[in-house]
Amino acid sequence: MRTITINVSDPVYQDFRAFARKRDRKASELIREAMEMYRQVHIQRRTSLRDIRPTSVGGPIRPVTGADDLLGEMLDDARD
Repeated sequence: MRTITINVSDPVYQDFRAFARKRDRKASELIREAMEMYRQVHIQRRTSLRDIRPTSVGGPIRPVTGADDLLGEMLDDARD
């Protein structure tokens, strides 16, 4: 683990110290956890399919009917 120096305002540091005391922990532990959470959310963010907004690619080429075999078309290998 590497030692670093950071500058924070007194109110922020006092909030961390008070919260840490209530939890019987050290402020440095909370700050490390906060940094790790930030890293996971903002630096190492892995986009889920749920996070991606749908994009319109237009309408269907022709209307879909009940007789259409969509699964067959998707699985059809046109490389024959």
